[in-house]
Amino acid sequence: MTVAVDELSGTEQAVLLVLMSEARPVPNPELERLGPKLDRASRERLNRLNLVDTASGRPLVHELTDEGWAVCRSMFGAEVPARASGQGRALYTVLRALGRYFDSADLRPADVFLPQDPAPADTVEARIRDSYGRLAHRPGGWVTLTRLREDLPDVERDALDVALVRMYQIAGVSLIPEENQKTLTPADRDAAIRIGNQHKHLIAIEP
Repeated sequence: MTVAVDELSGTEQAVLLVLMSEARPVPNPELERLGPKLDRASRERLNRLNLVDTASGRPLVHELTDEGWAVCRSMFGAEVPARASGQGRALYTVLRALGRYFDSADLRPADVFLPQDPAPADTVEARIRDSYGRLAHRPGGWVTLTRLREDLPDVERDALDVALVRMYQIAGVSLIPEENQKTLTPADRDAAIRIGNQHKHLIAIEP
C-alpha cells in the first residue's frame, strides 16, 4: 500500500523524519526528546500503515520500515502543507534542497542517514555516573537498573552491561540483588545484570 505524505499528520511526518535521521531502533522516551510525542493513536496508525515497526516492552522501541523510508524520501519533494507553521515551512524548504541534492547525486536516504557508532566503554561509564547523579535521591543511594536503563535509552544494552561489570570492580560502586524478590516487576527482571551467580537489580555509587 502506497501512503501519500498528505495522508499523515504533522506529528506522524515528524516521527518518521526523526526515525530516518537516527537510522536505528529508537526507544519511546528518546523519541520524545528528539521530536514530538508519539501518542497511541498515531503509533497504531503508523504500525497499521507499515511505516514503523514497534517492538513491545518497556519502553516501546520504534524503527522505520522500508515503506517508512520510502515515505520519508517522498517528503523531500513534497509541497508545503497549507496550514504549516513558519517552522514547518522552513523544514519543507530544507527537505526540498535535500531532494535536489539526492537527485543530482543519485543517493538514497539510507546512504546518508547512518546510525551513530556505539559509545566507547569509558564514555558509557561517564553516562552511567551522570544518570545515577540525576536519579539517586542522595549520594550513595540505591537506583534500580530499570530506571538507569530507561534514562539511557540510546546506549546499547551490551555496551551498558560491559560498563556495569567493569564498574562493579571499582571501589565505591555497588551492584546488588533486590532483597525482596516479590517486589520485582518483569521490567526489573529484564533490566537486571548477571554477575557471578547473581542477578543484580540495584546500583549505588559513593561520591
